[in-house]
Amino acid sequence: MTQRRRRATAPARGTPPAGGTAGPTSLVLHATVEALDPQVLHAETQASVVALLKEGESTNTVRSYASALRYWAAWFQLRYHAALALPVPVPVVLQFLVDHVLRSPAGGDSAIASPAGGTLVHDLPAAIDAALVAGGFKAKRGAPALATVMHRLAVLSKAHQLRELPNPVRDPAVQEVVRRIRRGHATRGVRPQAKTALTRDPLAALLATCTDGVKGIRDRALLLFAFASGGRRRSEVAGALMEHLEKVDDRTYLYRMAHSKTDQTGTGSQADAVKPIVGAAAAALTAWLSASGVTSGPIFRRLHKTRPGGRLSGQAVWLIVKRRAALAKLEGDFGAHSLRSGFVTEAGRQAVPLKEAMALTGHRSLATFLRYYQSGAVQSSAAADLLGALPDDSAAR
Repeated sequence: MTQRRRRATAPARGTPPAGGTAGPTSLVLHATVEALDPQVLHAETQASVVALLKEGESTNTVRSYASALRYWAAWFQLRYHAALALPVPVPVVLQFLVDHVLRSPAGGDSAIASPAGGTLVHDLPAAIDAALVAGGFKAKRGAPALATVMHRLAVLSKAHQLRELPNPVRDPAVQEVVRRIRRGHATRGVRPQAKTALTRDPLAALLATCTDGVKGIRDRALLLFAFASGGRRRSEVAGALMEHLEKVDDRTYLYRMAHSKTDQTGTGSQADAVKPIVGAAAAALTAWLSASGVTSGPIFRRLHKTRPGGRLSGQAVWLIVKRRAALAKLEGDFGAHSLRSGFVTEAGRQAVPLKEAMALTGHRSLATFLRYYQSGAVQSSAAADLLGALPDDSAAR
């Protein structure tokens, strides 16, 4: 937006400001400095604000927001034969929901079998669905996961919020439909899809495949680093730096988390920011650093045959977990998040105190943490066997 400028008149030196007296701290405006209008953001200032926002946003967040907005634009173009423009009307958001969320039949266009029996439908025309797949805006035909729909709603809401426009996602009608959608999914027993947890035993199976030279040494160190330090996210593993790693001895390292998803400003507890890497995980890390010769920069690197190159991406971390799980012939849907959920689940199994486990994971939400922790703890719960050993029917007779 255009900034209206006012030429400032420099006061004579020593002239006191209005309502005050002159002193050594009095401000004197230089004649060449133009005063800004406090009601309007200067164009250059706006560019600086945008730069600051981008710098403080994670790469993954920027990528996911861009992908969601591209999808909105493509869907809108196909549905309304027009270019997407903000603000988006409320009826458009409601149409987006019925096009993408599965529900019980009421004349919907596309139908699929329900896992619980019967048929579920959504209103997205098959031709538009196919066009979105052909254009690369979605991977496959059919309704996306509810979490994907909610993410796209959140991105649209954010776009309106940043531009200070009327927000259709906050409209009471939209909010009520979203609330009913969530309740309907819960009633049908639809749960968010989660990656299979890599607890101690399946993780050991992955490690057993790491016998292929330098790549195996790297992958073993990466898997153990991610797990033992509290179930690090793939972005945190990819972004791990030697400058934040302190070697105590060959069996002990301390890694300082400069920032994380839940502490993006790096202002969290300094005690919780330090993650211990001990035992087998430390030994594996020592072996990797010795084999690779890495002394600075990213800890985990791409490999050009046996020579380390640039840093790994978060996608590469995900692929390493997928590849090792396939080599180990494990059944389940494994990904990088399997290490995080596996750490918490194993902590529950081994009855690690909540405070200690959460200090390593960095979880801020107790509810999220307990979802995994309790699934592990329940398997060894004393309350699960209150009856103890009972005689069978034949013994009773």
